[in-house]
Amino acid sequence: MVNPFDNIAIIVLAAGLGTRMKSDKAKVLHELNGKPLILYIIETSKKIVGKNIIVVVGYQAQLVMKTITVKHEVAFAMQDKQMGTGHAVLTALPCIEQHIENIVILCGDVPLVNTDSLKKLILDHLNTHCDMTILAVQVDDPKGYGRIVVNDKNMVTRIVEETDADENEKKINTINSGIYCIRKEFLFDAVKKIKPANAKGEYYFTEIINIGYQAHKKIQAITIGNDPYEFMGINSCVDLEKAEKIVCTRTHKRP
Repeated sequence: MVNPFDNIAIIVLAAGLGTRMKSDKAKVLHELNGKPLILYIIETSKKIVGKNIIVVVGYQAQLVMKTITVKHEVAFAMQDKQMGTGHAVLTALPCIEQHIENIVILCGDVPLVNTDSLKKLILDHLNTHCDMTILAVQVDDPKGYGRIVVNDKNMVTRIVEETDADENEKKINTINSGIYCIRKEFLFDAVKKIKPANAKGEYYFTEIINIGYQAHKKIQAITIGNDPYEFMGINSCVDLEKAEKIVCTRTHKRP
C-alpha cells in the first residue's frame, strides 16, 4: 500500500533573528518548557515525512544546526542574508529530492502545531488536487493578521496584510497561519517570479498566491481543528510566556 506521505517534503524556515524577543539568541533556540522551539517542529515533521526535512538557517546557523543534529537527521539550506520568506524558500529548493511531489512549508517558531493537523492539511491538498493549500485560522479579532481573500468559487486570490486592507477586507476573520502545502512544480516555477516587496529587497512568500492566481492555479484555504493556540507563532517574550502556560496546562503541570 502506497504511503501518501512518502513523496512529501517539509521546509522549515528557521533563519530569522527574532528581534522582538529582546535577545541576541536566535528565535528558534529560545526554550519552551525546557526545549528549543525548533525541536518541537522538527519532531512533529519527522513523524510525517521522516528524513525529508529541509531546515533553512541563517542567523546563528551553526548553533541551530548543532541543536537539531544532536537528535535528528535533516538537510540544511543556508540563507546568508535576511531577504524575506520567499528568498528563504528559494534557498531550500536545491535540497528537494527528485521523488518529492508536494512540499509543506512551516515556520520554526510554531511549536504547538500537531501532527494530525499537518496530516489533514496534506491529505486534503492531495484529495482536492490543488496546486496550493493554505492552512487558515478563524479568529474573532483578525486585527494585525493577513486576511485570506477568496473569489466566488472559494478559491484564494490573495492574502492582504492589515496595512493594505480596505474596510471590507478588514472584516474578514479568516487569517493566514503561514503553513502551506504546495505542488513542487508550481513552487519551483512561481517562487522564482517573486519580486522584492520593499526597499530592503525582501521577497515575501505570500506573493506566490498572486502569481498563482494570475496563472489560473487552484489555490484553496482550509481550516483544521478547534485549538485556537495550535498555530500561534512565537514572536515575543509575551508569546513565549503564553505558550509556556498552554504547554503546562496540557501536561497538567504548574507554570
